[in-house]
Amino acid sequence: MDRINAIVERTKKGGGEIVNLLGTSGWYAPGASAAQMVEAILKDSKRIFPACAYLTGQYGLNDMYLGVPIKLGRNGVEEVIELKLTEEELALVHSSAEAVQKVTKVLETL
Repeated sequence: MDRINAIVERTKKGGGEIVNLLGTSGWYAPGASAAQMVEAILKDSKRIFPACAYLTGQYGLNDMYLGVPIKLGRNGVEEVIELKLTEEELALVHSSAEAVQKVTKVLETL
């Protein structure tokens, strides 16, 4: 469990670590990811990506966008993949969703 916690913490801070190592902001990874996503749509490959998608009940969440695993094909997001999560993991997803909703509400007031 300690190893998993260490991986989770490193993942949370990975972007900052990359920026510090490269001395620049991340520019390559988003571009490469976008190219792979376009390719998955054009080739209808049904490839799975982590992406922000509109939720309609997945993970108990509705009417919001959240980063989740999705399947991409010729029709765009063809499926939101709902992983089997523990109660603790699901609570963390809901906590993230609440944070996203708070930011969204702030942006709506601008």
